[in-house]
Amino acid sequence: MRRSLLGRLLAVAALVASCSVAATAWLAVQTTSGAIEQEQGRNLTADTRVLDTLLGYAATHPAWDGVGATVRELAGASDRRITLTTRDRRVIADSAGASDTPPALPPQASAVVDPLSVTALASESGTAGTGGASLVGGDRIDPRAVGPFRLPEAERAFLRRAAEEAVRCLGLSGIASDVVEGPSGRPRVQVVGNDPDRLRSSSCPTDDLDRATATEREALAALNDLVDACLDRQGREAVRLGLDLSWDSGVSFPSPAPAEPPFPGPVPQPSVSVPVDALPTPAPTASPGDSEVDRDIASCVGIARQEQLSSHVASPALLFITDPGGGTVPGFELSTANTAKIIGVAALVLALTVGASVLAGVRLVRPLHALTGAAQRMRDGEGVERVEVAGDNEIGRLATAFNDMAAHRARLEEQRKVMVSDVAHELRTPLSNIRGWLEGAQDGVADPDAAFVSSLLEEAVQLQHIIDDLQDLSAADAGALRLHPGPVRIRELLAQVAAAHQARAEEAGVRLAVAGAPEGAPPPVLVADPVRLRQAVGNLVSNAVRHTPEGGRVTLRARAAGETVVVEVADTGSGIAPEDLPHVFDRFWRAEKSRNRRTGGSGLGLAIVRKLVEAHGGTTGVASTVGEGSVFTLRLPAAGPDATDTAS
Repeated sequence: MRRSLLGRLLAVAALVASCSVAATAWLAVQTTSGAIEQEQGRNLTADTRVLDTLLGYAATHPAWDGVGATVRELAGASDRRITLTTRDRRVIADSAGASDTPPALPPQASAVVDPLSVTALASESGTAGTGGASLVGGDRIDPRAVGPFRLPEAERAFLRRAAEEAVRCLGLSGIASDVVEGPSGRPRVQVVGNDPDRLRSSSCPTDDLDRATATEREALAALNDLVDACLDRQGREAVRLGLDLSWDSGVSFPSPAPAEPPFPGPVPQPSVSVPVDALPTPAPTASPGDSEVDRDIASCVGIARQEQLSSHVASPALLFITDPGGGTVPGFELSTANTAKIIGVAALVLALTVGASVLAGVRLVRPLHALTGAAQRMRDGEGVERVEVAGDNEIGRLATAFNDMAAHRARLEEQRKVMVSDVAHELRTPLSNIRGWLEGAQDGVADPDAAFVSSLLEEAVQLQHIIDDLQDLSAADAGALRLHPGPVRIRELLAQVAAAHQARAEEAGVRLAVAGAPEGAPPPVLVADPVRLRQAVGNLVSNAVRHTPEGGRVTLRARAAGETVVVEVADTGSGIAPEDLPHVFDRFWRAEKSRNRRTGGSGLGLAIVRKLVEAHGGTTGVASTVGEGSVFTLRLPAAGPDATDTAS
């Protein structure tokens, strides 16, 4: 990555970004952090106190009647204008007083005051507000909304006396404790240090604090009916709730405090534990490990609590907290010196960023300009030009690839020129012979007898052969070479090729034979175009016979080699020099540099062999020793078992 262009660009970008972030962060910390913390802290404290107070009012009153005094008191304490409206923005109370013209309210409310759906901010305000309890377990009902569970004064007095008696008993045992009263009016005993184990280990009787009062039993029965109705709509069985909102399945709502004392009178149920705030206790969300039934019950308990409390709390309202003039709450303003300092540092960082970007851009663009110029000169025909390779990075590898492409283009251009020259030469020879014979006949030098016609026919056949070879190569290069594959028994095909060239071999004094199969070896079978495959093997045989002296031997053999079929044409001819072996399958290449057709052929036969074999998905190869002979090898994909059976 150190020499990578991408790595360097990333390093420059990271350096500039780091400097920018560091400078901006330092400046912000030095000039604005104190003001931000002070102003935001003051605003947050005031806003949470206002919201918590209004939530407490809504949780303990069935309507907003009489809230005006509370709103004006909060506005005076926080130096804010407080407006409370319904959902459709009808004013309920406004700290600025009543007016014929509705106040201009911001487009978005500061908060929604709904004791049955408290936001996270409001749920945290209990510890910082006016005495509200914070939410537990994800329940969104304000703990101060107790509704029918609020105890009448008689029950409160009885329970308070029982709690005070328990505190005196604990004091005699050396355990310091206090009486704490929850939103429902039910007192509880709280051990100093919040250690309930000390309370349970004492000998002071607290059993009277473990039973519900008549008011709580009546409210719980109504809540249980609502839960059962919800479960019935979902096709679930009814459950029996305890005062801690637990049911028979074992999923229970958390109880943050010990039990409370009973109220005198008959108790038609066993003792049950009552939390500090009586009911409602915050309802937990069913955990992922709970069953689907338990999750449905928990959901119905939450819905039933909201339904039961809806008539005991105020309806949801929109809260707007603005400055005394009706605008948004002011934040903080930077001094002129601090503003100038921020602008100066930002300008410096911008200048450094632009400078680093320009430097990196110039170093990046310079080699690209060189590549562009070289490509344009190549397009204009000014020759192939190499560009300088600056290093082992993306630009350097691009320059190397460009140089390789330029060299390859030069080789292709040279091959094109050579091919045009070779084609012209190959066509010129038979055409010159035909023209010479015809001019001789026209001048009366040659008689148009049978020998004359035979010579012209021979030259025309040679010319047609060259044209056919060029057409095959052109079709192969264009990918338009048509194949008609089918199962082929290769030894039978070799026998057909040998029979077709037997007369020419005997005329040259060369023995042509097909080698027998190894004993016990299955006959190789492949799927190929038999016509094209005979053409390829025939070109090899013709080439071998032409370069094998009288008395020599040409042998054809085939064998299976794993997933391929190997076809070999071996001769005992003159062989090929090692430096010529890489060019054997090139077009118009001849071992005879004299370009004599009688000994060298057209120079296209082996090129056609390679194209035909590659069209079948195979490869070609040659091995040769000067003075001993050559072995041309074709490797073709073998057929599957089905093709073997069909061919057999």
